[in-house]
Amino acid sequence: MEILWVLMALVMLGFVLLQISRRRRGAVGLVEPGHPDAADPANYGFAREEELDIRMPGPDEDLLDVLDLVQRTQDYRGAQQLLAGTEAKGERRWQRVQAFAGAASLELRQRPGGVGETPGGQWLRVWRAEAPKDAGGAAVHAEFLVQQAWRTATPGSDDFRIIMEEAKAACGEAALLAPGDPVPYIVELSVARGLGYPREEFEQLWLKILDRTPNHMGAHLAALQYWCEKWHGSRELAYSFAEAAAARAPRGSLLAAMPLFAVFEHLPEVNLVSGFYQSEVVTKAVHGALHAVHSADRDDPMQAHVRHLLVFFLVRGERWAEAMNQLMVIDGHVGALPWTLSSDPAAEFAVYRALAVAGYEANGGSPATLPH
Repeated sequence: MEILWVLMALVMLGFVLLQISRRRRGAVGLVEPGHPDAADPANYGFAREEELDIRMPGPDEDLLDVLDLVQRTQDYRGAQQLLAGTEAKGERRWQRVQAFAGAASLELRQRPGGVGETPGGQWLRVWRAEAPKDAGGAAVHAEFLVQQAWRTATPGSDDFRIIMEEAKAACGEAALLAPGDPVPYIVELSVARGLGYPREEFEQLWLKILDRTPNHMGAHLAALQYWCEKWHGSRELAYSFAEAAAARAPRGSLLAAMPLFAVFEHLPEVNLVSGFYQSEVVTKAVHGALHAVHSADRDDPMQAHVRHLLVFFLVRGERWAEAMNQLMVIDGHVGALPWTLSSDPAAEFAVYRALAVAGYEANGGSPATLPH
């Protein structure tokens, strides 16, 4: 019997290697950098790998300017003013709350503090102390606690639960300070996933968000995690949630791209199916996402999230020209799925970008033939 299992394992390994071999003999050849046949992303005006911004999925110059000011001066008031002037129910407010919380969390990790040393992120503590009724500061503090839980503790551990319970209380406080603001409830979606809310409790939370902002893409992406197989749902429940969101999406909404995120969250760890990325389920989801970005407002800050995921699927599906079209829009920023799952998001993005360039040129493309 043991010999049989060994033989089966060898057959499976041989199949995987065969698929890799076939891919490498296909349209894209792998050569060393500097080789005469090597495609050069710089020919397309793409940023160098070391210049890629890993903090955000796309540009937000106002946020970057304020982040720089806050971190340089340790004065929270710039962040307070920016959030106060950002539409409460829009996607950008949610992204900015995440960015400020992430900056404070990263500062604390870099400078945890000690005897005679001020810990990083002190500006957020001062913000909460000096302006306890400020809704923006309360929301950033709640998101900060959520990020601290995921970054510093193991899900399911006592430490994780303690921080998440504190985050849940902070979400409630933030919601009381701004009853119409959906952001505290969107923050709580991550708490619900971490603490494993029963479905009835999660759905009640979700209804509060829908009452305030029914087409919020960021909220839908956060809720999708709860319904995924790896957390508290299943592939079927996640697909159903994503497809329902896409079906009710108003014209110009990026919710039509939700099925692509559901597919991504349930990719097989080992793909033994030839042509998986050209399969009907993937192709349909990709087409939905392409339609979404083509019809959405160019200023929608969630566009970048969808385009980054499209690059991943289009490269995997060997749809080189379409991948290049997406890269021309998003290049320079890599703070989005799937790159943020890597320990080096810039390097991961650069690999896919190089593959797209190589595939595009191997099929007759050039900088001159790419629309700008």
